[in-house]
Amino acid sequence: MRIDVWSDLVCPFCHVGRRRLELALEQFEHGDEVEVTWHSYQLDRSAPPVIEGSNVDRIAAKYDRPREEMVAQHEAMAADAAEVGLDFQWEKVVGGNSFDAHRVIHLARARGLEAPVTERVMRGWYSEGAAIGDTDTLVRLAVEGGLGEKDVRETLGSDAYGYDVRADEATANQIGITAVPTFVLDQKFAVTGAQPVDGLLRALELTWEDRGNSPEARGGGCGGCEGGCACGA
Repeated sequence: MRIDVWSDLVCPFCHVGRRRLELALEQFEHGDEVEVTWHSYQLDRSAPPVIEGSNVDRIAAKYDRPREEMVAQHEAMAADAAEVGLDFQWEKVVGGNSFDAHRVIHLARARGLEAPVTERVMRGWYSEGAAIGDTDTLVRLAVEGGLGEKDVRETLGSDAYGYDVRADEATANQIGITAVPTFVLDQKFAVTGAQPVDGLLRALELTWEDRGNSPEARGGGCGGCEGGCACGA
């Protein structure tokens, strides 16, 4: 069975969604027969590389919402993250553009290092306050994930893998994806948002049972990011 996932590296829901999918696959009877492919998605292509200042204050101002509301939303997300073993240090988050980070992930895939590099970059942004839109910071995280520094700097100093990022985004647009994370199971069923582990497990089971039937796009869920939420896009 195949799962395609669209996510942004600067989306808190995507971090939680990734972990919940991992946990669901651990419980899924046929987990070793599932292939997961991760696709790039940018919530805000126009963002500068690094956005200085408090992320919470910026979001509250951008969408004209009380700061207390944004703090409560972030605290709730941190609690959800903790339930699946993640550490969301929302007060440290540094906003910015994720395009180069997505390019680095495509480089890592080409080198057979996608999982460790993705984990290191995401943890840096999510838990350590790393500005992944900053070139030197991104290089450091990628190297700590296993890539060679020269390889990363040459990639970032060129247009390499930019087409791959845009191709992922174009596919998302073609199939109607407007929120992340979005999980497309066996090219038939679409599940959007950081769904509970039980919900993802049930989706896996239903999709497995449905193998052999013709594709039919179906949506469901909530808790995803379309912009205007805690990620600040």
